Amino acid sequence: MARVPREPDDETDRILSLEAEIAQMKEAIASHAVVDQAIGVVVALGRMSPDEGWIVLRELSQHTNIKLRNVSDLILVWGRSGEMPEEICAELEDLLDRHGPLQIPGAPPLG
Repeated sequence: MARVPREPDDETDRILSLEAEIAQMKEAIASHAVVDQAIGVVVALGRMSPDEGWIVLRELSQHTNIKLRNVSDLILVWGRSGEMPEEICAELEDLLDRHGPLQIPGAPPLG
């Protein structure tokens, strides 16, 4: 099958489409890094596994109706400044209580 040469406009459209795709991928990578850092804060705070930290972060986003990236940003700001909106802080505390360990790792057994 003979190949039909592309018009210059076709190539320009393709380049613009690829540039837009690259920009989306860069944003996704940056967003992923913020979410991963917020999971780390939750893991340290709640003394839990990364999988449990992910669940807490996801549920915090769902329960507060705030996008995951934005909730992650709030947690990172809170980690630096100690400031977080009251309703989000209360929900985070509830989730950490629900999902956190029953016992501090390395502590003597309860009871």
